[in-house]
Amino acid sequence: MNYLWGSLMALVGLFLFVSALIKSEFIIYKLFVARSKILWGDYVHSFYIVVGIILMCLSTLFFFDI
Repeated sequence: MNYLWGSLMALVGLFLFVSALIKSEFIIYKLFVARSKILWGDYVHSFYIVVGIILMCLSTLFFFDI
């Protein structure tokens, strides 16, 4: 079961990372940005780049059951 959840977490991290890099207009990403812009201001996309990288790293640990 760790393979499934680890893979799903990696996909979510990749989605956040890529969406932040291209500043996507996808509705789900725009909702995340709207909520986070209150706290992070103009650095919201940089925040999601870091969050995507951290989520992908943690998902690999979960995938390999570490």
